Amino acid sequence: MEFAAVALPFALGVIMFGLGLDLTPADFARVARQPRAAGVALACQLLLLPLICFLLVLLFRLPPMLAVGMLLLAASPGGTTANLYSHLFRGDVALNISLTAVNSVIAVVTLPVITNLAIVWFKPADLTLGLQFGKTLEVFVIVLGPVALGMGARALSPAFARAMDRPVRIASVVILATVILGAVASSFDVVAANLLALGGITTAFCLLSLTIGFLAPRVLGVARPQAIASAFEVGVHNGTLAIVIAQAVLGQPEMSLPAAIYGVLMFPLAALFGLWITRGEPART
Repeated sequence: MEFAAVALPFALGVIMFGLGLDLTPADFARVARQPRAAGVALACQLLLLPLICFLLVLLFRLPPMLAVGMLLLAASPGGTTANLYSHLFRGDVALNISLTAVNSVIAVVTLPVITNLAIVWFKPADLTLGLQFGKTLEVFVIVLGPVALGMGARALSPAFARAMDRPVRIASVVILATVILGAVASSFDVVAANLLALGGITTAFCLLSLTIGFLAPRVLGVARPQAIASAFEVGVHNGTLAIVIAQAVLGQPEMSLPAAIYGVLMFPLAALFGLWITRGEPART
């Protein structure tokens, strides 16, 4: 637990610092210039997904701790990997970057609220207190502190930000893989006992998130590139953040398992989804 309390926030910090290196204040302002696309994507992310996840949890009858872990995953903002998928499958990457930035700020409020509501509803036996004020402040520092540092580094030295882009991206992938493996290894017995349910619910949640993120904007008249950006922003969650909060902030390794299993399955599922919505169109390289 001492390792998780130190190593996991540091790992997430590297990933969020990399996000900050990609951001400028203009990325936040861009959302206001595309209000329909941004509004639909954020509504799907913040309102629809927690409701859908809650219904899936009831359908799959997950144990309480895993049920809370699923809602924690649903409340997590989009991950930086969404930008890569959006680029590969002809989405509006600039919109992705803006949505990730805005959603990461909003999640500082919404994530503790949704997680605490899940704890109250499912009443996991080993957890009587959720994300109280002090722990919520910890989430704020973990999420936004490194982003602010990355943005500051870019503002002071754009050349440094460009030079660090590739190394930080590689480090982020390695860190993500390590975090997922560590989360699974720490509660392997629980994974083995719930593998079918966790694989089923995380697959369903990922595919539903991607589909809703794409179809909702299209139905409401959003252009195709922005709808693709929305699909990956809504469907590709920051599972690392969910793992860090479960293990390092709440001290519940079992709660991190849905995010860990999702982290493994999300990569091929998002790629297959991208191929489906762009069938007949060549992907970028």
